Amino acid sequence: MTPTQSDAKLHTMILDGEEVPFTEGETVYEVAARRGKEIPTLCYDERLEPFGGCRLCVVEVEGVGLPAASCTTKGAPGMVVRTSTAAIERHRKVLLELVASENRELDVDPLRGYASQELTTLVDRYRARAARFAGKQSGRSRLDDDNPFILRDYDLCISCYRCVRVCAEQEGDYAISVKGRGFGTQITTDFDGLLRDSTCTFCGQCVQTCPTGALADRKALRYAELPGEIETTRTICAYCGVGCSVDVLTKGDRMVGIHPAMDGPANTGALCVKGQFAFDFVQHPDRLTMPLVRGSDDELHETDWDAALDRAAEGFRKALQDHGRHSIYGVASGRAPSEAAYTMQKLMRAGFGTNQIDNCSRA
Repeated sequence: MTPTQSDAKLHTMILDGEEVPFTEGETVYEVAARRGKEIPTLCYDERLEPFGGCRLCVVEVEGVGLPAASCTTKGAPGMVVRTSTAAIERHRKVLLELVASENRELDVDPLRGYASQELTTLVDRYRARAARFAGKQSGRSRLDDDNPFILRDYDLCISCYRCVRVCAEQEGDYAISVKGRGFGTQITTDFDGLLRDSTCTFCGQCVQTCPTGALADRKALRYAELPGEIETTRTICAYCGVGCSVDVLTKGDRMVGIHPAMDGPANTGALCVKGQFAFDFVQHPDRLTMPLVRGSDDELHETDWDAALDRAAEGFRKALQDHGRHSIYGVASGRAPSEAAYTMQKLMRAGFGTNQIDNCSRA
């Protein structure tokens, strides 16, 4: 966590010719980002410990012989840093050409994941699509992994290890790891098995941090061929009371996927398997769109809300009259907001005089 000015000493450094303040413990990358400097990176995720693997974020530090990775270099008083010299920009372009040479494709569908366009964006920014380094490739896709949520398309992997680190540092699952070296490097699981046989909880964190789409949202990709632009709507996940912020992805009137909100105050980019992948109920053909009541023929028939609520209220009144207050038991929905939960418990306690109220998510 970056120290604040209240609990860390304030210093200054020279950043691209400008004297800027920073607090003890901040990295050059953090200081530069705060000043609006666009330093490229592929292995960096602000939620994770700096890794310094991709070397795209290197900067020139006066007095240091070689370019330094800004994400792991701590600021020092009086340090002189240049973030975008001609030599540094050439270095970044060559690195991107090397990275791009290993990938099967550079233009991937944004439905693959939140960060899936990062490599494509940087390659275009630096005009690094040249094929002069084309040759041997690393990474072997696990298309035999038939889980319904995560596509393991490692032909697009650049070994940034963000997926491995987010699984360990953020989720504590340690479901995925790395094996091999050089061109034999491979993202894997214990005993090189399937995700469903590992400790994976299918939270989707690995998918959303992947900068190339090598790990992809399999459910969202079902709609890759659906016409229309992807639109994003910020809302709150309705599955429990945590209040995770999510961005719902739509094409026209069709919900096609969910991205966690990286700035969500309750979840800061994290979701559970339900919040990430369990959205099919929204437009499922079996979802009820009208209330149903049982008729004299013992069959369910569509009706209006007033008739349905009157039927339900009459059933409660009859149970209370015939069997007493303890014959009524309330179970609230875990998807309900706190106001609805309060109303439900008020109905049971004040309306029927019973404390028999629970909710479906307590267990």
